Amino acid sequence: MTRIIAGDARGLRLDVPGSGTRPTSDRVRESLFGALESADAVSGARVLDLYAGSGALGLEALSRGAASVDLVERSRPAAAVVRRNAASVGKALPGAAPRVHESAVLPFLKRAVGPWDLVFTDPPYDLDDAAMTADLVVLAPLLSADAVVVIERARRSTPPDAAAAGLEVFREKTYGDTAVWWAQPVAASQSR
Repeated sequence: MTRIIAGDARGLRLDVPGSGTRPTSDRVRESLFGALESADAVSGARVLDLYAGSGALGLEALSRGAASVDLVERSRPAAAVVRRNAASVGKALPGAAPRVHESAVLPFLKRAVGPWDLVFTDPPYDLDDAAMTADLVVLAPLLSADAVVVIERARRSTPPDAAAAGLEVFREKTYGDTAVWWAQPVAASQSR
């Protein structure tokens, strides 16, 4: 069972697509959001959740005080699940209007208008390194100056090539078979 862990929609159950996605575990989300909130990266943030799956990451951020969330999922069945979850969270958070985009990530990013302050990219584990790098390169100009990009992949994956996009990885954490990297625009890292 996947649920919203904290915030105004705490405890709300989220549907999970039947196949083709790999939901981030509650344990990983709880640890990740504890660190993000400690860094003051959630409250008031404009959030983008790429490869949304169930939408749990973006909707968790919305529950914890993010200003807005865009959820991007290309699979039609998964996007339908994200829409249901977004509607449930929207009802629990008056005034919140999570936006669901049924699209592949790269075409969405090529037509999108930012900026975003917090981005989750949790692609399928089989996404190759070149595709991950291409996503980051197109994403980078859509980020606010002090944005945080959270990249979740299999622990056995090579670290993302953030430098190719003008980003710098500043934190890495492993949870079992899952690795999480935090990146930010290079200019932000020089000011910290």
